[in-house]
Amino acid sequence: MHISGGCHCGAVRFQATAPAAPEVLDCNCSICAKTGHLHLIVPHADFELLSGADHLTGYRFNSGAAEHLFCRVCGVKSFYQPRSHPAAWSVNLRCLDAGHGLNPHIRAFDGQNWEAAKSALGDAA
Repeated sequence: MHISGGCHCGAVRFQATAPAAPEVLDCNCSICAKTGHLHLIVPHADFELLSGADHLTGYRFNSGAAEHLFCRVCGVKSFYQPRSHPAAWSVNLRCLDAGHGLNPHIRAFDGQNWEAAKSALGDAA
């Protein structure tokens, strides 16, 4: 399915292709728990940033492998480069436009115990 979304102020806009009933990860790590990010994993080839590249600012912590991208105007992280899926973007399900039509299955991801949780994902990652 074709989906679109972006940040709160509208400066950052994207479109992507996703399955109609995707698995979405609900991570409990320190940053996801505080921001409420729900991870819809989209391969790089299925994602297009339409506008706002110049409005994105990055933040890295811990291992530095993930690049958290925020709109520098409104502060919303609508997508980012996750450590767990280096060949894909993590799109925040909550940042999709209303009426997106997806029927997601939410799966807990224990980001507080990242290594074990990543191993449990197996080939899904």
